Amino acid sequence: MILPHTGRALADAAPVPYWLDRPERPDPLPPLHGTHTADLLVVGGGYAGLWTALLAKADDPDRDVLLVEAGTCGWAASGRNGGFCAASLTHGLANGVDRFPGEIDELERLGRENLDAIADTVTEFGIDCDFERTGELSVAVEPYQLAGLAEDAELARRYGHDVRLLNADEVRAEVDSPTYLGGAWHRDRMAMVDPARLAWGLRRACLDLGVRIAEHTRVTGLRRDGHALRADTLGVPTTGPGRAGAATGAGRPGAAGSVRAGQVVLATNAFPPLLRRLRAWTVPVYDYALMTEPLTPAQRDAVGWRNRQGLADTGNQFHYYRITADGRILFGGYDAVYHYGNRVAPELEQRPETFTALAEHFFTTFPQLADLRFSHRWGGVIDTCTRFCPFFGTAYEGRLAYAAGFTGLGVGATRFGARVMLDLLSGAETPLTRLDLVRSTPLPFPPEPVRAAGIHLTRWSLARADAREGRRNLWLRTLDRLGLGFDS
Repeated sequence: MILPHTGRALADAAPVPYWLDRPERPDPLPPLHGTHTADLLVVGGGYAGLWTALLAKADDPDRDVLLVEAGTCGWAASGRNGGFCAASLTHGLANGVDRFPGEIDELERLGRENLDAIADTVTEFGIDCDFERTGELSVAVEPYQLAGLAEDAELARRYGHDVRLLNADEVRAEVDSPTYLGGAWHRDRMAMVDPARLAWGLRRACLDLGVRIAEHTRVTGLRRDGHALRADTLGVPTTGPGRAGAATGAGRPGAAGSVRAGQVVLATNAFPPLLRRLRAWTVPVYDYALMTEPLTPAQRDAVGWRNRQGLADTGNQFHYYRITADGRILFGGYDAVYHYGNRVAPELEQRPETFTALAEHFFTTFPQLADLRFSHRWGGVIDTCTRFCPFFGTAYEGRLAYAAGFTGLGVGATRFGARVMLDLLSGAETPLTRLDLVRSTPLPFPPEPVRAAGIHLTRWSLARADAREGRRNLWLRTLDRLGLGFDS
């Protein structure tokens, strides 16, 4: 049953990402024209590409680094997410323990160092992105979820995490919702950040160090060119705020060009890959979010939230939410939608049935905010893989490196991924390239139509488990045994 105020709350929500819909968005840089050369070509201007360009230039100021982006830097997943910047490199500790038990201690250490390095970069370059190390609250909203919270907290303590288990009264003293039955406050492994401002700040830092950036420039193909690689490019028009039509095949093409580079990094994530092998290892999944108007002082008092943690419930179809610097609430997750044939298109960023469901769930979570309205509604595409954490590789005799499969936790892990890709391009064995996380690959997804059928069956099964006190059916148990699954 739809609550009577849900429609009113959504009526004026702008169909664009809140983070990108602000006047401080930088003006786009010109597209690439003609023939160019570079020592390192970075394809993709999201976090992974920006971190790669920044670290490469910091390592060697004389290295000629060129970054090309089909839209504007940060316009895709990097400017649409919830702003949860996690220390975990493995999509959570439990996933890391299950998949990399022999090196999870090392991965946890590297994750802590990576988060510290992000904080240092934000300070060094004066990036105004509201970086706050507030931690994250995991909350139980069903009785059966309490045992899982306690198990997760115990696991976290074994690996040195600062975590506090909260009963219903204690968690509601932090953030007041009648749905909360308990919680676990993970206080040291999560920072909150304004995602678009982080991307824009990294872009500015790259430019300050001498990285060349071309926006509205799509790479249409790669080929060998002697001892180098040549990338064919196409200038593309803007088709919306921060969007490039050619990133999804839309829009009228502009001028053609090319770049001859000694080395190439692919950081295109969910978008159609330039390497055929990557098509089997990732699928694009759409995630959706709402942003409220700013809360009044009375509304802030009604929910508390003085410690400004990120929040997530512990269902299979979970919600993530956080409060922003200007007092809004972002509320997202729940649906993770795959479209047949790995389809990615601008029209898929709007899904009214999901926005209605999210609004209903928001008002169930916070009934004291029944008069609040939503200012923005949007979706974005995530690249997910069967192990839920990034994988890495090289091609063209080691001249090209890639990272993909970040599965919704890329705000922090992409910096680590950039460091790995640069190590792979160096050709030297390093502590990072020796990791099983780096040397192994996820199991591939099957071809269509089996791919879509399997993903939709998994989504149905996860929803059914949520409705049956977490009990997993035969399909989910089989996926567990095979090390496969589906996550948002």
